[in-house]
Amino acid sequence: MLRQESSDDTEDVSLFDADEGSSRKPKKSKIRHPVASFFHLFFRVSAIIVYLLCDLISSSFIACMVTIILLLSCDFWAVKNVTGRLMVGLRWWNQVDDDGKSHWVYESRKAPAQGKKVSSDSESRIFWLGLITCPIFWVIFAFITLFSFNIKWLAVVIMGVVLQGANLYGYVKCKVGSRKNLTSIATGYIGSHFLRQTFAKENQPES
Repeated sequence: MLRQESSDDTEDVSLFDADEGSSRKPKKSKIRHPVASFFHLFFRVSAIIVYLLCDLISSSFIACMVTIILLLSCDFWAVKNVTGRLMVGLRWWNQVDDDGKSHWVYESRKAPAQGKKVSSDSESRIFWLGLITCPIFWVIFAFITLFSFNIKWLAVVIMGVVLQGANLYGYVKCKVGSRKNLTSIATGYIGSHFLRQTFAKENQPES
């Protein structure tokens, strides 16, 4: 079971069709998902390396641009849908209700009853280090591109900032957004209840 958080309510939902940990024995390795950990860093680091070494790798700007965009797109999909779920038990996504209204949903896996951690410390460090560090590089690249008037790379660095920044924001929201949501819901409820009582007293006829 997972804690699901949206802008409207908070409820417990099942993120997976079946409990992944019920039929698997715990591994002795500190990194439980080595493939996911590898690809969590591979696509985003490769995009940065290609951007930095583009002039050495290829003389074609179009080939380098397409390669970087493909790496960024693969990274966005992998981090959003796979590595976050496996490495730290978090996921964010968008859903549309029956009325056509869009909702952003932030989910985090509850810790097992035995008190075991959802993810290992090594995986958690790898996940958050890659998630936070790489967008900083793209922000730096964006400022360098603007100051050097290298406009042809502007679309690429902006895409890097947007795609990796979106994943960073989504997972930070999964991690700490629940307390803010609960606080805002409680504050809104108390405020509306107080206003209703105030207006009710003012509208009461004087005896």
